[in-house]
Amino acid sequence: MADTTNTAGATSVGEPGRGTSQSHAGDAGGGVALGAALGKVIAAADGVVIFAPAGTNYQLQLAGPNYAGPVGPAVQGVVRVTARKVWTVPSGGNFIAPIFGTPKTIQGRVRAVEAKSMVVHSGCPIWVNLPDDDIVYDLANGPIRVGAIVNVTALPGATFEVAKG
Repeated sequence: MADTTNTAGATSVGEPGRGTSQSHAGDAGGGVALGAALGKVIAAADGVVIFAPAGTNYQLQLAGPNYAGPVGPAVQGVVRVTARKVWTVPSGGNFIAPIFGTPKTIQGRVRAVEAKSMVVHSGCPIWVNLPDDDIVYDLANGPIRVGAIVNVTALPGATFEVAKG
């Protein structure tokens, strides 16, 4: 695939000029698969993983009941949440709240959309499982599509798994 990196460091399918640390590098041959987050597992015990995405100060507490990967060195993983509520918003930054603990609020740009899920880049890529109930969606600023900014309130139970191949 052709290199689509612009001069600011982010890919042209990502956020031009933002230069964020994990700007969807997988599509430009950067070695990180779409939807996989690069970072370190800084602790793993009793089915809980503390994941620190690269280039951030976040320490995400995630369920990882079968985690058998490394603790300390860099790892590619998939963070998953289930949406309680989804809004499309006109502007704002990429963030995960709280900074330390289980993700409750996730805001960022949509990187990929499937029938029942989407990838949101909000400090790191996060797979968001979308509910079937229409009442959870507030699409005042347009439909959920690649490039749109969304704000997600997540249900408890965010998970982490090592990215495959």
